[in-house]
Amino acid sequence: MLKRLFDFDPRTMTVRREVVAGLTTFLTMAYILAVNPNVLSSTGMDRDALFTTTVIASVFATLVMAFYAKLPFALAPGMGLNAFFAYTVCLTMGYPWQFALTAVLIEGILFILLTATGIRERIVNALPEVIRKAIAPGIGLFIAFIGLQQSGIIVRSEATLVTLGDVTSPQVVLTLVGLLLTSVLLVRKVAGALLIGILVTTLLGIPFGVTHWQGLCSLPPSPAPIVLQFDFEHIWSLDMLVVVFTFLFIDLFDTIGTLVGMSVKAGMVDRQGKIRRLNRAFMADALGTTFGALMGTSTVTTVVENAAGVNEGGRSGLTAFVTAMGLVLALFFAPFFLSVPTAATAPVLILVGLMMLSTLKEIDFSDYSRSISAFLCLIMMPLAYSISEGISIGMISYVLVNLLSGHRKRLTVTMYILTVFFLLKYLIG
Repeated sequence: MLKRLFDFDPRTMTVRREVVAGLTTFLTMAYILAVNPNVLSSTGMDRDALFTTTVIASVFATLVMAFYAKLPFALAPGMGLNAFFAYTVCLTMGYPWQFALTAVLIEGILFILLTATGIRERIVNALPEVIRKAIAPGIGLFIAFIGLQQSGIIVRSEATLVTLGDVTSPQVVLTLVGLLLTSVLLVRKVAGALLIGILVTTLLGIPFGVTHWQGLCSLPPSPAPIVLQFDFEHIWSLDMLVVVFTFLFIDLFDTIGTLVGMSVKAGMVDRQGKIRRLNRAFMADALGTTFGALMGTSTVTTVVENAAGVNEGGRSGLTAFVTAMGLVLALFFAPFFLSVPTAATAPVLILVGLMMLSTLKEIDFSDYSRSISAFLCLIMMPLAYSISEGISIGMISYVLVNLLSGHRKRLTVTMYILTVFFLLKYLIG
């Protein structure tokens, strides 16, 4: 039954490992359930309704991934995409949140069409092999940077952009304790090390004053105030075109980067280096975005926190199913799950960042015609705070360097088209 439902292979997988991986992914991404409502409510949307909608949209998309794509990846509203929704479209451009939701709905429908026609998969196959190998390490640096920020170890600086935070603060001290604890568990090869690290660090946070017990359970608020709330008045405007294009671009290459990076890291590729059931994974993303817009939330995408579950051994749709069940429980036990502080999940993000670097050894850094673009791809992800920007700059540099240095045979028509597309995005933007 598990084989049929989730493509679970008992020869290489264990139920225990899949369950631990699913729970680890859930706890690592649980902060999204609190952050997404906070970000989107700045537009005037009902915060309580946003919590319920965030969970429902995430559960729907993750179950599609579990049963249809049969891959171990969870989906939820993307953090960069919700910021663009709230702070750019609504607060800067001045449009109501219903306008932004309409743009997300259009984006989701376009993604369904692009996926059904196989265009998204062809884009992935057009990426040079060296770029695909650089994506996972780039994501690793990116999520490690997120963990360092969430913990307060790295903070903003007017002089140097970023700097070391107050290492004596309870938040940072607890993060460092959790980092040490989880590191020791990993070195000792303790099963479920990341999950144990999160739970123990959460408990240690109580005497530190960092973990604030918010209760055990509560009934979920009604999502009614934000369901099916669209504004079609400006659907043919230039602003709608720009907003939809931006959503499309960011989500397209964020999802491509995450799926490629996680799949390569997990070894879920065939002999030709192609990802199994990739188009089905894209369809889960497309359906999740469309359903999320109907429910009243920003673009749903495959989250980078899946790296935690993948590194715990998650390889089948069973991992995604367990994560989805965790999200369902969160609807009724939100106070409990929201008591987990970022200081408990930050150590996991930092260590997973390390684990994502393993494919670097497959890149020949002495071949500058390839390694320059790989380096730019992986370093721009954390510095530009965007997976899609890393892929864009890596692709542009790969094509231009090889074109101008006489390696034209390495380039394909699709690579040229993608490069022109990326360049136009920057020139128009």
